Amino acid sequence: MFVRPLLQKAVKRSYAQIPQWRAVSKRTYASESSGSSSTIWMLLAVAAGGAGGYYYYEQTKPVDYQAVYNAIAEKLENSNYDDGSYGPVLVRLAWHAAGTYDKSTGTGGSNGATMRFAPESEHGANAGLSVARDFLEPIKQKFPKISYADLWSLAGVAAIQEMGGPTIPWRAGRSDLTAESVTPDGRLPDAAQGQDHLRNIFYRMGFNDQEIVALSGAHALGRCHPDRSGFTGPWTFSPITFSNDYFKLLLSETWRQKKWDGPKQFEDKKTTQLMMLPTDLALIQDKSFRKYVELYAKDSDLFFKDFSKAFNKLEELGVPFAPDTPVLTLKTL
Repeated sequence: MFVRPLLQKAVKRSYAQIPQWRAVSKRTYASESSGSSSTIWMLLAVAAGGAGGYYYYEQTKPVDYQAVYNAIAEKLENSNYDDGSYGPVLVRLAWHAAGTYDKSTGTGGSNGATMRFAPESEHGANAGLSVARDFLEPIKQKFPKISYADLWSLAGVAAIQEMGGPTIPWRAGRSDLTAESVTPDGRLPDAAQGQDHLRNIFYRMGFNDQEIVALSGAHALGRCHPDRSGFTGPWTFSPITFSNDYFKLLLSETWRQKKWDGPKQFEDKKTTQLMMLPTDLALIQDKSFRKYVELYAKDSDLFFKDFSKAFNKLEELGVPFAPDTPVLTLKTL
């Protein structure tokens, strides 16, 4: 792909440096043709060596993660998708890829990107995430050296930051594993359950109650879809803006069970336009969880700080980083 243009440029530059042939007579011109051909072949050999050096450079130069971030951020807004942004579904992809971690076995987590394979890609909790994976595929083709695992994780960071969320420190170093490493179904939260289920899921990964509540604040983003989770509706009135509104609404609104043919969920009494899931209401029904909900509802800065730490932890669970892996702070557009 790159060799032919390089050869052409090298030959052109070198040819320009050769004294011009003077065709004093047809006989003289013919007598010089043998030597000039040798010169051209020598130049071609030199150019080929230069092309090889360029190829080596391309293969060994590090990934420009800020450039990858920018490529993701530039594509986020799209008036034809959901509420106008792919951001929420990218956060969900990063979350679900990492949320399979099991600290007792060291399996799962964001390392591996095993959601590329069935049956993990077909798990009920991952329904609809093909949208996010397809969205990122052109960026993977543009930056082929980045692993899918790093790309999905970085996309989650980009989405949160670009939607007004906190800065999240990020490290590269995840690798792509094979289909043999797919995780079993049931490792992600079941929204129809309560506080005991939440603790079982998050404690398995190594999180505490405060971190569970902080991570739940990501429900400020996006909405549920009947053809994916079975539930329907957004949690907040601004589903593409990262904020502490989720916690405010949990406490300020009256939530009643929605009358419909779908699974059990709740709607706000005032407008009936918002929804909460059983796992959401568990956060205000449990005393330990509720105290953090109240803190984050009052203090947006505290929520942003704690969420950044918890999300960074989530995205690094089980990743075998090299000791000298730098921590990156990616700039927003």
